[in-house]
Amino acid sequence: MRILVIDTATQMLSLSLFDEAVCIAHHHERVGRGHAERLLPAIASFPGGGRADQVAVDVGPGSFTGVRIGLAAARALAFAWECEIAGYSALSVIATAVARDRSPAGDYPVAITGGHGELFWQMFSPTGTALSDLKSTPIATLANILNDEEIYGTGAQALVDARGTGTAVDLYPDSSLFPLLSSEAASLPVEPLYGREADAQPMTIPVPS
Repeated sequence: MRILVIDTATQMLSLSLFDEAVCIAHHHERVGRGHAERLLPAIASFPGGGRADQVAVDVGPGSFTGVRIGLAAARALAFAWECEIAGYSALSVIATAVARDRSPAGDYPVAITGGHGELFWQMFSPTGTALSDLKSTPIATLANILNDEEIYGTGAQALVDARGTGTAVDLYPDSSLFPLLSSEAASLPVEPLYGREADAQPMTIPVPS
């Protein structure tokens, strides 16, 4: 069974193709806002054009545009290939990297860059299991909430700068870690996980009395 993993939720374009849990192709490049131009050519360069029996995609939180690009591509490929599709969280895959590479002694926060001066964040156990709900909090407010020495993720440095103390470990989601996610974390609904309310709200039209 082959699984194609698509991650465009942050500035990183991260793609992996697995054959029976063995990674046979990996593309991990910081592209900023260039996901749309590079995504499909990168997949096409994989063995067999990246064709897989399942597509997994990072549903967020992260860049509004990046999340939607990844979802659109994943849905289109799954439809064309008539295969299964599943979602996973950007924060969970970063937490998995922390659990694997740093063997934390206790619980730890993962924070990634959000919009409007906020960070998306969540607490995880040493094994990478989520311990809290996903939240979006202004950096100044979060600086007074989290007192953990080490902060992980793309928003770590901004939070450490705001606090004036701690160690920031800058980590981006890496699609090659998908097989290490728990079955629950690797089977989220294939819908955008924005982590905050939309800036624009539908207009309320008065009902004539």
